[in-house]
Amino acid sequence: MRVLITGVAGFIGFSLAKELLEKKCQVYGIDNIDKYYSVKYKNLRLNFLKKNKNFFFYKINICDRKKIINFFKNKKFHYIYHFAAQAGVRFSNKYPKKYIDTNIYGYLNILDAIKKKPKCLFYASSSSVYGEQEKLPAIETDKTNPINVYASTKYLNEIISEFYSRTFNINLIGLRFFTVYGEWGRPDMFLFKLFKNFFNKSIFYLNNSGNHKRDFTYINDVVQILIDLMKNKYLKSRKNIIFNVCSNNPVNIKNVIELIKKDYGFIRIKNIKKNKLDIIDTHGSNYLIKKFTSLKKFTSMKKGIKNTFFWYAKHKINKY
Repeated sequence: MRVLITGVAGFIGFSLAKELLEKKCQVYGIDNIDKYYSVKYKNLRLNFLKKNKNFFFYKINICDRKKIINFFKNKKFHYIYHFAAQAGVRFSNKYPKKYIDTNIYGYLNILDAIKKKPKCLFYASSSSVYGEQEKLPAIETDKTNPINVYASTKYLNEIISEFYSRTFNINLIGLRFFTVYGEWGRPDMFLFKLFKNFFNKSIFYLNNSGNHKRDFTYINDVVQILIDLMKNKYLKSRKNIIFNVCSNNPVNIKNVIELIKKDYGFIRIKNIKKNKLDIIDTHGSNYLIKKFTSLKKFTSMKKGIKNTFFWYAKHKINKY
């Protein structure tokens, strides 16, 4: 099987590629190695993948329309996972154009490159499209309410996908990821920033004094979902569908910190005000994703944190 993953040097893209390579798939990866977070760390992921003879890497920026069109000309893939995007909610407030260029026009370049060759393409959306919801857990049919540029680009991706799937007969499957964490995770995300402060014995600035909840979803569960969706024959007859990818088990940030303090040691915390771009609580229903996949029981937060903490310590990720 031949699979393409855009954003392969990123957290989810890398994790999926690693698992597919273990299953003897041919994996083609695209990434521009953006400097949003440590290039050295991204290269660490890539060097791990490059050890496998079935991995083929291309350094391409998805915003480069000509290169993307040329890349697809003589290549056929059974499945495409589109994860290349500009991440980061707060960063989007400072550099909105970069989000529009990458997340919107970059995605359009991918779709235009494949529209004459119908494919099954999975694309990354985000839980942030829900914004603040009066009723939780959020389900896929709820009205969306994006409150920042990043969330808005992800919502526009969903609208664009609905049009392209209908017009060009492409199977497009949207994935609303909820706070994915685990080994090889992103250094700009809450858990890795907390670990870095722990190992460096520095102060961790706690947004909103930790008075918010996140629907943390362990990376191994996410990868299993992605592979199960690939195998689901029913999806091949659906032109456009969106899934929440979540554990359906929101955890208070204060409780996460207390758990780590209890099990691993003291962390220096300084409470700060809520960032206006942040959502108070995220909580998604995973009914639909459980219906379409074999994953029925998600990894507990305690186990996921334990696995991640010891992996982080072993690889000295606080240096990146």
